Amino acid sequence: MDFSFLLHCGPFIGDVRLVADSLSLWFMAIICLVFGCGLAYGIGYMKHYGEYRPHVRLHWVHYAVCFLSMLALCVVRNTLAFLVCWEIMALSSFMLIIFESWRKEVVEAGINFFIQSHISVALLSVGFIAIAHQTGSYDFENIAKYNGSAWPIVLILAGFAVKAGFVPFHTWLPKAHPAAPAHISGVMSGVIIKIGIYGILRTISLTTIDLEAAGYVILAVSAVSALYGVMLAIMQHNLKRLLAYHSIENIGIIGMGIGIGCIGAGTANPYIATAGFAGALLHTLNHALFKSSLFFTAGNVYQATHTLNVEKLGGLAKRLPVTALFFLLSSVAICGLPPMNGFISEMSVYLGMFRWLGTADAAGAVGAAFAIIALVLVGGLAILCFTKAFGIVFLGTPRTDIPPAKEFGWSRHWPLALSAAVMLSIGLFPQLYVNLAAGAIDCFPGTASDTMDVARWTVGVSRAAIAAVGLIALLFAVRALANRGKKVREGETWGCGYTAPTSRIQYTATSYTRTYAELFSGILGGGNRGDEIQGVFPDEASFESDSYDALERNFIEKPLNGYRRFMDKFSFLQNGHLQYYILYGIVCIVLAVVLTLIFA
Repeated sequence: MDFSFLLHCGPFIGDVRLVADSLSLWFMAIICLVFGCGLAYGIGYMKHYGEYRPHVRLHWVHYAVCFLSMLALCVVRNTLAFLVCWEIMALSSFMLIIFESWRKEVVEAGINFFIQSHISVALLSVGFIAIAHQTGSYDFENIAKYNGSAWPIVLILAGFAVKAGFVPFHTWLPKAHPAAPAHISGVMSGVIIKIGIYGILRTISLTTIDLEAAGYVILAVSAVSALYGVMLAIMQHNLKRLLAYHSIENIGIIGMGIGIGCIGAGTANPYIATAGFAGALLHTLNHALFKSSLFFTAGNVYQATHTLNVEKLGGLAKRLPVTALFFLLSSVAICGLPPMNGFISEMSVYLGMFRWLGTADAAGAVGAAFAIIALVLVGGLAILCFTKAFGIVFLGTPRTDIPPAKEFGWSRHWPLALSAAVMLSIGLFPQLYVNLAAGAIDCFPGTASDTMDVARWTVGVSRAAIAAVGLIALLFAVRALANRGKKVREGETWGCGYTAPTSRIQYTATSYTRTYAELFSGILGGGNRGDEIQGVFPDEASFESDSYDALERNFIEKPLNGYRRFMDKFSFLQNGHLQYYILYGIVCIVLAVVLTLIFA
C-alpha cells in the first residue's frame, strides 16, 4: 500500500509529492533501526567528551537533521526537492564526521567527503535537469517518461554510485569512517551509503533503458568493487579502516544482486529478477546490522585501549568479553556463514546467478561463471580478513603496553544485543524477512508477483540452521551436566617448549597475511620500512609495513600533486603587496573592455 501527500512549494519547484511505497518503507525501516541503535550507543560513547559539551549538543542536532533528511529522501518525488534534501544530508554528515575538528586528519577526511559529496550533487543535478528539460517536469516519475539519450540516466546512476562507494568512487570511505566517532561510522556504513543504493534502485524501478545491458555494467562494476574492497581490507592495520573497506566489499555484493535482478528483468526471467533484487534488498538490511555492530565494537576497543592499530592489540577477549562476543557474531555474519543473516542474502544472489548460468546463452554463461567465482572469492577473502581481525585483536596476549581495558556497561551493549538478535532471527527465519521484502521486490520490473518460489529454499535453510543451533546448545548442556560438581583446573598455556614466552612469538597482523600481501602488493599497493639486520649480534632494528590504495594514489593523489606543483609556479602573484593586487584588477578590467570591443 502506498501513502502519498502533496505539498505546494511555489511556482519554481511546483507541487512536491511525498510518496511512501514499499521500497521507501523498507529503507525507512532500516534507517530508523540503525539510527536508533546509533543514538543509544552514541549517548554512552560521547560521555568521554565531557569537556566538549557544546560540541556534543551541536553534534546531536546534526544527527537529528541527518536522520530527518534521509527519511525525506525516501519519500520525496520531486527532483529539485530531492536535491535540497540530499544537500542537507551531505552537510549534516560532514558536520558529524568532523566532530573531532581539532585533529588535522579528521578535517582532511571531512573535506574529502565534502568535495566528493558535491561531485555526487553535480552529477545528479545535470542528470535531473536534462530529464526535466525533455519531459517538462521535475517530478520523479517523469524518469519513466524520458525517451532520449541514456547519458542523463548514466549521470544519475553515477551520482548515486559516488554516495554508495562503488569503485572507483570509493576513496572517501576509508578516510571518513576512521575519522568519525564510532556511532557515526556505524550509521554512515549502515545507512548513509545505502541512500546511494536506494537512489539506484529507485531509478531502476522507473527507467525504461535496456535493463539487460545495464545489468551487465552494474554487475561488472559491483564485482570489481567487492573484490577490490575485500582485498584491500585484508592489508589494513587500522581496525576502522579495515571495516571501511569491507563496506566497499558489501556495497559490491548488493550491486551484484542489483545487476542480476536487472539481467533477469531484461531477459524476461522473473525468477532471476526476483532472486537478484531480493538478495540486494536483504543484504542492504543485513549489512546495515552487522556493519554498524562492528563499528560499535570497534568504538569500544578504541575507548578501552586508545588505539585502533591492530598490531598493538591482543588478548582483549579476556578484558572485553562481551565486546569480543558481539564482534565475533558480526564477523560470522559479514563472512556469509550460517546461521547468521549474511548467508541468507548472499545465498539469494547465488540462486539468481546459478539460474542465470543454467538458462543463459554462451556469453551470458561466461558472465554468470565469472560472477559466481567473484562472489566465492569475496566470501573466502572475507573469512581470511576477519580471522585476522578477531584473532589479532581479541586472542593471544597484548603486543604492547596498552592501558588496562575494562568492559563497558549495559548501555553500550544493548544496541549490540538488539542487532545480534535481529541478525540471528534473519538467519533462523529467513522466509519471514523475504515475505516482508516482497512488496519492495514488486516495485521492480520483471519480478515474479509471488516471491514464494524464490523464498521456498529458505524454509530448508531455516530448519537446518535451527537444528544446528539446537545441536550446539544440546552439546553445551551435556558438557555442563558432565562437569557439574567438578573442579576446574587452570594453568599456563603451553608455550611449545619455550620457557619464557613473550608477546613477540605470536602472529602479528602482518605475518598472518604476509603471503597474501606479497602476492597482491603490486596490484593493491604496499611497502615495508625497516632497518637491515647485519652480523651475528645485530643492533636494535625496527620493521613496519603499510598499505595504500593504488587507485587513489595513481589516479587522484598523483594528478592532484602535479596540479599543485604547477600552480605553485604562479605563487609569486600572491605576494601580499596591495599595489600589485590593484594592478591585477586594472589589467582584468582593461582585458574585459578590449575583448568586448573585439568580439562585439
